[in-house]
Amino acid sequence: MAIELDHLIVPAHDKIASAKLLAELLDVRWSPTGTGPFAPVFVNDGLTIDFDTWPAPIPLTHYCFRVSQQEFDAIRERIAAKGIPYRSSVFGPVDNAVGKWNDGSIVYWNQPDGHQWEILTVSYAR
Repeated sequence: MAIELDHLIVPAHDKIASAKLLAELLDVRWSPTGTGPFAPVFVNDGLTIDFDTWPAPIPLTHYCFRVSQQEFDAIRERIAAKGIPYRSSVFGPVDNAVGKWNDGSIVYWNQPDGHQWEILTVSYAR
């Protein structure tokens, strides 16, 4: 059997708002309740992101999704439509621009809890 990531627990000040926002941006299903205390986002058939309400401070974490160019364009449009600032570089200023890496597209944004999210079309890890 191939090794697959099944689920992640992501801390949040408001698990329902965080789960709903990510699900809307990615255009995937979510639920305000799940197994245990979590608000799950069903990224695909194999991966669930379980948001959990934690007290402050929330540790900064980084999550990246590799998507097709068509999915990338749609997600970036939803980010912009919600007025979420985004940037083309992981450490750069907000420029509301698409970065280019290895002939692919890349965008970073932060969620209100401080988590850094990324979408890219070509992995730089492989």
